[in-house]
Amino acid sequence: MNHENYMNIALELAEKGMGFVNPNPMVGAVIVRNGKIIGRGWHRKYGELHAERNAFANCTEDCSGADMYVTLEPCCHHGKTPPCTDIIIEKNIRRVFIGSSDPNPKVAGKGVQILREHGIEVVEGVLKEQCDRLNEIFFHYITTGKPFITMKYAMTMDGKIACRTGLSKWITEEPARQYVQYERLKHSAIMVGVGTVIADNPMLNCRLENGRNPVRIVCDTNLRMPLECNIVKTASEIPTIIATCSGDTEKISQYEKSGCRVMSVEKSENHIDLNDLMNKIGAEKIDSILLEGGGELNYSALKAGIINKIQAYVAPKIFGGKNAQTSVAGLGVESPEDAFRIERTAIKCIGDDFLIEGWVK
Repeated sequence: MNHENYMNIALELAEKGMGFVNPNPMVGAVIVRNGKIIGRGWHRKYGELHAERNAFANCTEDCSGADMYVTLEPCCHHGKTPPCTDIIIEKNIRRVFIGSSDPNPKVAGKGVQILREHGIEVVEGVLKEQCDRLNEIFFHYITTGKPFITMKYAMTMDGKIACRTGLSKWITEEPARQYVQYERLKHSAIMVGVGTVIADNPMLNCRLENGRNPVRIVCDTNLRMPLECNIVKTASEIPTIIATCSGDTEKISQYEKSGCRVMSVEKSENHIDLNDLMNKIGAEKIDSILLEGGGELNYSALKAGIINKIQAYVAPKIFGGKNAQTSVAGLGVESPEDAFRIERTAIKCIGDDFLIEGWVK
């Protein structure tokens, strides 16, 4: 096998940490000696051993003089675990092949420098694009302090997210809906507007076996969320944040008794200031949000400039109806030149449906 093959194995290992390492990055590591893999590891859970140390712990023989393939530059600082550079040096690794450089100011090239100073050959940028894409959430959060936000919605081929009656279940088929569950696992939180809660009474949980529920965030400017809705009734089981501009202490007390956390947010244009909310959410070490709001919240989020990525699930169906809901509502732009631009688009078939992904320019 060549360097890319070994790094691909490290990438596959890294993905096993999805949803459990946030706000840390997903990292995989492979130790190779004489063309044979003798150690594998990945970062399994936030606060536990990093991928490199897990790979050494699982090593089947002496790794002196071996090569190591790691998807992200090894850390060189003390955090919840000791520096990975220390053990790489201690185990007498000969060469280290790295996918992504670590933008964390505590690392940012220092890990590579330390390894080289100890006579270890370092090769950077192996499958860099794939390794960077794996940790786009971490890279954004560690450099901005704000959560990476993916705006997700399902629509028909004529752009409707519900029929004229308001019914929306189900637009896409089961394979696409199952794919969304992995996105809920990947992101630390899921966010909707109170209108979605009132209309659909969702649970907003992760329905994967052995999965992890995201933190639920409801944007509720004036505290209209029904106390009997599924989200409030399960707030003692699943962390739930209500973002509001209301100072109604009686209502706040009722939500808090149910287990909700009420977060006070600044107001902008008679609605929640989404930038203020993102600053507060980022300070909570919530590194990513899957936005599953309706058209109004989607437009507000785009207008506020907080969206990083778009995921549009498109079903081969037509609803019609000039008043049927669309994925992005609000006032809209005045001319085509004012459009929100999407770049690096890609299309994936999921069963009979399509997923169109792109990053907001």
